[in-house]
Amino acid sequence: MQEKIIILDFGSQTTQLIGRRLRELSIYCEIVPYNKFPKGDESVKGVILSGSPFSVYDENAFKVDLSEIRGKYPILGICYGAQFIAYTNGGKVESAGNREYGRVHLNSFDKDNVLFKNVKENTQVWMSHGDTITAIPSGFRTIASTEKVAIAAYRIENENVWGVQFHPEVFHTEDGTHMLKNFAVDVCGCKQNWSAASFIETTIAELKEQVGDDKVVLGLSGGVDSSVVAVLLNRAIGKNLTCIFVDHGLLRKNEFKNVLHDYECLGLNVIGVDASARFYAALAGVSEPEKKRKIIGKGFIDVFDEEAHKIKDVKWLAQGTIYPDIIESLSITGTVIKSHHNVGGLPEKMNLKLCEPLRLLFKDEVRRVGRELGMPDHLITRHPFPGPGLGVRILGDITPEKVAILQNADDVFVQGLRDWKVKEADGSETSLYHKVWQAGVILLPVQSVGVMGDERTYERAVALRAVTSTDAMTADWAHLPYEFLGKVSNDIINKVKGVNRVTYDISSKPPATIEWE
Repeated sequence: MQEKIIILDFGSQTTQLIGRRLRELSIYCEIVPYNKFPKGDESVKGVILSGSPFSVYDENAFKVDLSEIRGKYPILGICYGAQFIAYTNGGKVESAGNREYGRVHLNSFDKDNVLFKNVKENTQVWMSHGDTITAIPSGFRTIASTEKVAIAAYRIENENVWGVQFHPEVFHTEDGTHMLKNFAVDVCGCKQNWSAASFIETTIAELKEQVGDDKVVLGLSGGVDSSVVAVLLNRAIGKNLTCIFVDHGLLRKNEFKNVLHDYECLGLNVIGVDASARFYAALAGVSEPEKKRKIIGKGFIDVFDEEAHKIKDVKWLAQGTIYPDIIESLSITGTVIKSHHNVGGLPEKMNLKLCEPLRLLFKDEVRRVGRELGMPDHLITRHPFPGPGLGVRILGDITPEKVAILQNADDVFVQGLRDWKVKEADGSETSLYHKVWQAGVILLPVQSVGVMGDERTYERAVALRAVTSTDAMTADWAHLPYEFLGKVSNDIINKVKGVNRVTYDISSKPPATIEWE
């Protein structure tokens, strides 16, 4: 049984980061709602309480009885978690007057405390709270302070319980990873044995037991997640897996042919369905973004359902659901924050059981698993691509002519990113494609005047979009070299008939989104 740290989620925006940091330390963890601690799970080695948007005094604040956890497991409270432990034990938590937010330094901390092993003096930490602990209960001891926060961290004496009012999980806390490692390894006794190889071995065994000799159907998108699921299932059940790859006519240039070839080289049993004419007919004259999304989504489901019913005795539907999908799709209050096409599955009429072997992995872990499985690098490092494809990159109605123009412009841009090399600090070279999280071209619903070959033109304008990110929750526009942008603009205008103007989108998320629709 895989040992784990449980992270109780009290609603912080950085709860996912706690999980990511632990996984980066090869320590398995699971994020669960604050009131859903897995009782009786002998694999639990310790518990972390996350931050929260609430004050401990708020009427709607998330509160939980820790009596069944305290004394049985080591506990680390972060921000609200630290304040909650102190407050419920008789401590005092008061408004800080001004919100304490940003970089500060621990100008005093107990160097002998296990939590601060290998932490340098005056280390920088990140604060983000409106309340602060002004008095700790009897039996609690202050172990760190900042210039303005007297009780930046504490420990309950003779107990394995710690609280910190800063966020060790965020990048700006310089030694935060050390602190999390000290807690998980030195206090909780975790062995740091979580790896891609161990995940593959365990998951293949679990899939064999879960699915047995049943048949499984999987909808492939050409993306990283569904591709890794396909290879894992193929290792576990072989030809009992059937993959369906639907071309809705809104894929990138030559993608349908190229991805099918990749899948066949991986030994997968794949059915390719060209349904582009069907989608174009359904989308004719439709300009409203959400309506386009719904038409494309329904069309995919209908085509997939028809193909799946041609396969006899299918009992399972496999999906490439990953951990952020699960966390984002249902908040701890039960309110849907963001819907994902994988979460919830295809219509109940299919009457299939769900198989989601990646549901507890982050995106970077999925890529590590893919590499461990020996998958080709171009599949693993592929940029995210929206489910509705180019349908959300064509502003206005969709026609085959517009799709062709956008496919050609996008191909020039993406290939240009792959070809343009930049030097790293160690002297090695990396392509711009691998420095960017996601990139693509948007076809604008405008035409502009231009001059080509001494003749006046009145043709389409496109916008280039490239962002950097770690998880797509936030994103910054990629600061691509001017020389590169100039070359790509020139190449698109010269090579793509119908385009005479190229712009570059320098909007970040928030307030913009990565996709335009």
